[in-house]
Amino acid sequence: MNGKENIKQFFGKYGIYLVLVVMVIIMSFLSPVFLSQDNLLNVVRQVSVIGVISLGVTLVIISKGIDLSSGSTLALCAVMAASFGQAGDWAAKMYPSLPELPVIVPILVALGVGTLVGMVNGLLVAKTGIPAFIATLGTYVSVRGLALLYSDGRPVSTLTASYQFIGQGYVFGVPVPVILFFMLALITWVVLNHTKFGKNIYAIGGNIVAAEVSGVNVGRNLVKIYMYAGMLAGVAGLMLSARLNTGQPGMGVAYELDAIAATTIGGTSHSGGIGTIQGAVVGALILGVLNNGLNLLGVSAYWQQIIKGAIIVTAVVIDMRKNAKKK
Repeated sequence: MNGKENIKQFFGKYGIYLVLVVMVIIMSFLSPVFLSQDNLLNVVRQVSVIGVISLGVTLVIISKGIDLSSGSTLALCAVMAASFGQAGDWAAKMYPSLPELPVIVPILVALGVGTLVGMVNGLLVAKTGIPAFIATLGTYVSVRGLALLYSDGRPVSTLTASYQFIGQGYVFGVPVPVILFFMLALITWVVLNHTKFGKNIYAIGGNIVAAEVSGVNVGRNLVKIYMYAGMLAGVAGLMLSARLNTGQPGMGVAYELDAIAATTIGGTSHSGGIGTIQGAVVGALILGVLNNGLNLLGVSAYWQQIIKGAIIVTAVVIDMRKNAKKK
């Protein structure tokens, strides 16, 4: 009996890592191209944008919330940052009178706008009592509208070389977006596991009433959680626009769903109070391996959506069964 319990505990703790390893092994047999260095780097580079968003979404879901506005926030941050990062000699600049600005300017714009959208989400959830689903659904629509309004529905293109480096550059052979993803994952892991703020996130998600009784300022912490998630969506917008050399108001459609999928597959519970950053990273990698493998095998994009949806539902069902057993 103890042996069975140990096996269950082992799979409960490390099952998600085993799934990733098994997927990599299967894909390497099905497609000889899969394990090539270029392809593996491509997988992680493509995952990095969704991965960065999923880090913030993980904190939100641990607090028993949800954020549907990530993709729209990415788009708004991308077009606004790009408008301050266009090459000086580009004839169709959004702001013709502006000189070519240092890359720190669009970086700060992306971080600031993302944090501001997150603050709006947090205030709506914390101060009005509106369910997070409804609050962030509203900003999902409104922020996408702002991105279209700001850019007049047009792409903001031809960015400076230093801006493009954020999405296209390499450091010691490693793509910059990959470095940013893992660096932000490490920072977020430290925040969640080694700060008072991180403990408060788990406390709020576990039992909001008990958190309030124990002295946690729930409202303030909720605003911080959504601000952090918004800031990371801004970073993702910066990375994606830099990679594509353009900021577009149509960017990031359904990215929030992929981010939610990544953190759900990684073991973050929608019941609140349970989740890890390493799980979100592995969940994002699983999605990346799945998408890349299916593309290499020539599987229809329609079938890919069906498969991805089935995986999400399965992950949620497993999570619900785990929580039911604990209760």
